[in-house]
Amino acid sequence: MKVIEVEKLNFSTAIPGLDEISLSLDRNIKKEAVNVLNWSDFTYKPDVSFAIAYTDNEILLKYYVTEEYFKAEKTRSNEGVYEDSCVEFFVSPSDDGIYYNFEINGIGTILLGNGTERSNSRTVDPEIISKIRRKSSVGDKPVSERTGNFSWDITIAIPFEVFFRHEIKDLKGKTFRANFYKCGDKLTVPHYVTWNPINTPNPDYHRPEFFGLLKFK
Repeated sequence: MKVIEVEKLNFSTAIPGLDEISLSLDRNIKKEAVNVLNWSDFTYKPDVSFAIAYTDNEILLKYYVTEEYFKAEKTRSNEGVYEDSCVEFFVSPSDDGIYYNFEINGIGTILLGNGTERSNSRTVDPEIISKIRRKSSVGDKPVSERTGNFSWDITIAIPFEVFFRHEIKDLKGKTFRANFYKCGDKLTVPHYVTWNPINTPNPDYHRPEFFGLLKFK
């Protein structure tokens, strides 16, 4: 099981801008690779890494991606962004079994679900999703599939209040369970890559028993 010691970042304001967050993650946080191929039918592996940190108010994430096929056509919250070039963060804040699945395409459109397994996962009110700040190097306009080596990144700030089924006030000393993914179900060459390995016969990201650990310093 993989473990990340998550650093706290300090800024001059309570809610720093995304550009400042992005630069601080670049400079101060070690990148973690999303590079595990779990399923023999899907052998394409894009170059994917992420940086994660936190503040008094938000979890901060930045994904760095280079891939041969890029598409970002979904523009409305809770659409099937996993069909596009998509990065994902599945996280369980407590031992009650509930996890949140943040699925984000290359232009920042988010599908947010919560539950204890795939069968009972339900999407979250778009009003809650709107509280998540994000900025992509691609912008926010839809992009039809393009081919060729294409690099992009996206910075995401998730306020504690988005974890609406839990009461989170301070992350220091806490341990969450989580996994990080990259996928693209309807790209010319679909792919399914993970941070922590998943031992299932077919691609399935809704498997909290295969989450790794986030330890907030």
